[in-house]
Amino acid sequence: MRLAVVLVHYHAAELAARAVAALRADLAGGGLEVEWAVVDNGSDEAERALLAALPGDRLDPGRNLGFAAGVNLGVARTTAETILVMNPDVIVLPGCVDALLAGLAGGAAVAGPRFYWDAGRRLRLPPTELRSRRQEISAALAGRGGGWARRARRRWRRHARRHWQAAAPLPSYALSGALLALRRTAWEAVGPFDDGFRLYFEESDWLKRVERRGLPARYVPAAEAVHLYDQSAGREPRAAAWFAASAERFRRRHYGAWFAPLLAAAGGGGGAAPRTPGALGAPLAPRSDGGLDLAAVGRPFPLWVEVSPRPLGFPAAAERVVEPPGAPWTLPAEVADRLAADAELTVQVTDDAGRELVGWRLRPRPAAELPAKEW
Repeated sequence: MRLAVVLVHYHAAELAARAVAALRADLAGGGLEVEWAVVDNGSDEAERALLAALPGDRLDPGRNLGFAAGVNLGVARTTAETILVMNPDVIVLPGCVDALLAGLAGGAAVAGPRFYWDAGRRLRLPPTELRSRRQEISAALAGRGGGWARRARRRWRRHARRHWQAAAPLPSYALSGALLALRRTAWEAVGPFDDGFRLYFEESDWLKRVERRGLPARYVPAAEAVHLYDQSAGREPRAAAWFAASAERFRRRHYGAWFAPLLAAAGGGGGAAPRTPGALGAPLAPRSDGGLDLAAVGRPFPLWVEVSPRPLGFPAAAERVVEPPGAPWTLPAEVADRLAADAELTVQVTDDAGRELVGWRLRPRPAAELPAKEW
């Protein structure tokens, strides 16, 4: 089998080199013939020297095309019948590619992996949010807080846990463009990414088109990868503006022009995350050493710890804690280290039935560095 690897980066050469190294290790001995296409949407001289050491061709469009157009360029320059599209901030874990290719061999036109926020595989990242009018309205109404927020979190939680707890390939179009395996025949049938999406929503738009053509997509839990969340897009100063533009483009195309005023009336017309926190239950004070004693929740295990950068608490990464741990629960150090110094997270503890038990706002810096009131 021949495999084309298309990686698009923007001033992220070190990340790209790390991503390629992990991918080459996973591919070693697999007998695949690999075409490499690294699309360089932006780099300096030192970065270009680093990229020159990578296998395959460095494709230089001379400007930042955006992710969608970069992918299109890479796919057009390759010929393999199977394509792997990826961000530079993804690190595949052993067996990831084999599991994705097995998903395609099992009949899928496109397949995506299970993502973790940390190499220790504690925090599972959520699947892409459901894209429908109903779901968009629900998320917008959540900004009003209270019961609106709790109901929206319940809907989101059912969607996320369906993926998190899957033991076999799961029919799903809620896949992330950070890493996708797909058949070239599907690409040719559906067409390329819409390069009008400079950043964000390009894979959601493409997967909507896949779904409408009746082509199967699979979430493959045996394919595991670490996504260094927002390390790539965070380097583009126009990312926030591109997100808003892409959200509007997606909604007009798939929901109709009439939907925008309705969404605005519900409270979410700008495309940005709502800022009004919902009721998160009684706060549970962390221990003096900065960890959290989950036994103090007073509910039977398993418990879920959900961690979100959004005030409303969703989407979130989550860890399922099966039994009382021998030490306080803490955010994985590597995740805390990658966050901005002033980052604040919404953390919730829920039970297996999805009931919200306690929640609080967390600054991931060590407790010793923060005044007690910030906890």
